[in-house]
Amino acid sequence: MEKSIIFFDIDGTLLDDEKRLPASAKEAVFKLKELGHEVAIATGRAPFMFEDLRKELGIDTYVSFNGQYVVLQGKPVYTNQLNEKALEALTLAAAENNHPLIYMDEVDMKMSVPEHNWITESIGTLKLTMGPTHEPEYFRGRTIFQTLLFCEQDDELKYEDAFKEFDFIRWHPVSVDVLPVGGSKAKGIEELVEAMGLHIENAYAFGDGLNDIEMLSYVPNSVAMGNALPEVKEAARYETIHVNDGGILHGLKLVGLL
Repeated sequence: MEKSIIFFDIDGTLLDDEKRLPASAKEAVFKLKELGHEVAIATGRAPFMFEDLRKELGIDTYVSFNGQYVVLQGKPVYTNQLNEKALEALTLAAAENNHPLIYMDEVDMKMSVPEHNWITESIGTLKLTMGPTHEPEYFRGRTIFQTLLFCEQDDELKYEDAFKEFDFIRWHPVSVDVLPVGGSKAKGIEELVEAMGLHIENAYAFGDGLNDIEMLSYVPNSVAMGNALPEVKEAARYETIHVNDGGILHGLKLVGLL
């Protein structure tokens, strides 16, 4: 079989509803590697948020921050940072509206406020071993790849109208990812596939969330999880079963990789 690269989202795709890695998914990843394929992660998470998962699966190729920080076999091959002046303006606007922010580079995440219930609520769902600390000036002079804005959906529209330098993608009822405009997992995958010298026809992608839509639309062999949102399923070529029911293994068999 010709070498392929398979991209897996993390939350709701590799990890089940309890943020656990199903045994069938782990076995499937190692089987793909035995067959000579490249296995990669494509996530909205920062690299430090899934280091343990990478070690468990032996994966050193990934698209993180929804495509803004791309690593091939341990070495960055593409980066795309937020505009600092626009981020400063966003910081001022968010403060006026009492909406906290989290700034993230490849090594850490810092809050614009000492604490906030919305941060605790949303970040808590990720079940991380580390949490953000307070450093409101963290974005100054640093390469910030993604920011989290904590607001409800009605307020999100106001930011979208005011800040054309950014794309806003909701991942939680009280939080959205803030990305450089045009940034996406699809763009990160395009850069990675090119760096590997592969054709996009040899790429596969699995996902379930709103931030996976561009990826599933771009990658020819795309698979939506059974637990994916309806609009995500519409973007994918195939649909597997729920992540909790062995969706990764089922999907890999469905597309003929296993």
